[in-house]
Amino acid sequence: MTTAAPVVDDLCTIEQERSRFNDQFGEMSERARVKVKGEMSEFVQKFIQASPFVVMASSDPDGNCDASPKGGKPGFVKVIDGARLLLPDVAGNRLFQSYQNMDANPHVGLLFMIPGVNDTVRVNGTVSIVDKEELDRQKVELSLFWTDDNAKHLQGIIINVEESYGHCPRAYNFAKLWDTDQIAENQENRPIPLRP
Repeated sequence: MTTAAPVVDDLCTIEQERSRFNDQFGEMSERARVKVKGEMSEFVQKFIQASPFVVMASSDPDGNCDASPKGGKPGFVKVIDGARLLLPDVAGNRLFQSYQNMDANPHVGLLFMIPGVNDTVRVNGTVSIVDKEELDRQKVELSLFWTDDNAKHLQGIIINVEESYGHCPRAYNFAKLWDTDQIAENQENRPIPLRP
């Protein structure tokens, strides 16, 4: 008799430790307690493959932080396997704040979004910076909706996943982030001046 393979999500749940905030504000729900995984579930992988936008947070050893937006066609961040991602980096402003942070502190947090979808996916892990030759070996092509003269790969980032999970839509709902009427209004009557 064969036994069904156990669900990966059940195998790699990370135990969430109680904190002083639980003492003050109450226990986390069972759903919240078991959602953080030590590798990427099928849902997380599919979400990343459909996502055209991610924000990557990093910090130096002193805790000075940076959050960097990254974009491309859906799936521009490559799922290597259930425990690793490849983020090909497109040339930008050349401030290299994230890279300086990652050189000193390899821990990053990623927040993946899909326009119009109220769920989001969070991934935390450690990185290895790889050169453009490695991207070429992996056959990673530039995957953008819009390009300019600077749009080319400089290097890439391999993320070794330590935690991943889907996140509920409450913040999107609070903000009406994908509300098409609000988007149309903002496009028609820009709520802020143009960026200098």
